[in-house]
Amino acid sequence: MTNQIKIAVIGVGRWGVHLLRNFLAHPSVSVIAVVDPHPERLIAVKQQFNLNEDVILTTQWQDLKQVPGLTAVAIATPASTHYALIQDALQQGYHVLAEKPLTLDPAECRELCQLAEQHNLILMVDHTYLFHPAVERGQTVVQAGKLGDLRYGYATRTHLGPVRQDVDALWDLAIHDIAIFNTWLGQSPVKVQAKGMVWLQEGGEQRSRGAEENSYFSSPVPLWPSAALPQGLADLVWITLTYPDNFQAYIHLCWLNPDKQRRLGIVGSRGSLIFDELSLSSPLTLLHGEFEQQGNQFIPVNQSQVMLELEPGEPLQRVCHRFVVSILNNTPSEISSGWVGTQLVEILAALTVSLKEDGKVVFLNQ
Repeated sequence: MTNQIKIAVIGVGRWGVHLLRNFLAHPSVSVIAVVDPHPERLIAVKQQFNLNEDVILTTQWQDLKQVPGLTAVAIATPASTHYALIQDALQQGYHVLAEKPLTLDPAECRELCQLAEQHNLILMVDHTYLFHPAVERGQTVVQAGKLGDLRYGYATRTHLGPVRQDVDALWDLAIHDIAIFNTWLGQSPVKVQAKGMVWLQEGGEQRSRGAEENSYFSSPVPLWPSAALPQGLADLVWITLTYPDNFQAYIHLCWLNPDKQRRLGIVGSRGSLIFDELSLSSPLTLLHGEFEQQGNQFIPVNQSQVMLELEPGEPLQRVCHRFVVSILNNTPSEISSGWVGTQLVEILAALTVSLKEDGKVVFLNQ
């Protein structure tokens, strides 16, 4: 196929490998380079995907700056490396797909969005859940009013590892559920609260990120502000999000709980909508049910359960395809643009302030 988009994948760890797989399979993409500071990873992906000999494998991002025809980069590196890598890529004239979060600092996010606009480039964030068929269908259900008056929302995201050393459970996990709530509700929180507990990595601020950051560059790059609790990285976090209409969502996050859950729900006056990613039957269920008052008693009525049918498709494949289409049409993704990613980082930053101050209510600028 002519006029293929030439892409480099930067970072082929646990998630980057899946980005590489999807871009290798896309008919409009030619993967011309893979970058990772760990040579053994480069050897592994070369064997796993039987990469052609002409695919550049390098431990240094800067080796790609003279590669002719490179159009875009997909970045799946530690969050603390994002700002420098994305800034450099945009300045070189490359479109960018970045793993979440966009950066660890809202000001840096805004700067990168403005830089992309100045250079007429696509900056997209891989908020994979926003491309999940269950989230897309759930948005239509909620916004069609099928739940009645919305009461509250809740989510649980727990598992046993991986335990990050550069960000806490808040920054690692919360962004998924916040993004889903924002999408389903069609609005963003006006105030937030967070409380957390530290057990595994106590003492001091976040681990130094210099070695990992420098590993992608031949010269040093700056460090970024910590997102951790003063006494260490939070393993457990409880979040409250309050939206403009006073709707509240409660999120439970933990990376040392063997009871793995990926469950989110919204409760309304006529029923509840449940997104259970681990459900073996259907990930999206509409539970009908409401009360009928008889004297001073409230009697449950109109109860039923509907497992909603979903369109097939891997969410990450949809992310990669949307990135390609955005480049070809020169149209940013409304679902997951850099500005959407910035808004989510602003919420995480406000939650971090609350977390450090033991649950203080923090208001967000709208």
